[in-house]
Amino acid sequence: MILLVEDNADDEALTLRALKKNNIRNRVVVTRDGQEALDYLFRTGAFADTPPDETPQLILLDLKLPKVDGFEVLQRIRSSERTRRLPVVILTTSNEDLDRMRGYDLGANSFVRKPVEFDHFMEAVRQLGVYWLLLNEAAPVPRR
Repeated sequence: MILLVEDNADDEALTLRALKKNNIRNRVVVTRDGQEALDYLFRTGAFADTPPDETPQLILLDLKLPKVDGFEVLQRIRSSERTRRLPVVILTTSNEDLDRMRGYDLGANSFVRKPVEFDHFMEAVRQLGVYWLLLNEAAPVPRR
């Protein structure tokens, strides 16, 4: 399962389309702001009844999010024993060196700038899927 944290409806649709077109058939859960992402990951708020086996194999995280920004989401993910080993790929339009450095300092596994051209975006999503969902062997997630 993939957790897509994206507040822009167009970018969400484009990402979902790219996953489908590249035959990445993993279920995708979409959260549209940072607080909703944290609620999903930590099973609070509207997601309090989420089953424990609903842990994402991959988190695609935008940085500029309402309520709680992507950096804070990443920091909270890395500060919890249960989530700190989850693969987090920052998927953003930001081209700022400071954003990239901060993302890595907070523990991002990868930083990918969303390409403007559709074909390039499709290829970037294909490569993300191949690596993170097929080739990468993720650390086991402790169960509580």
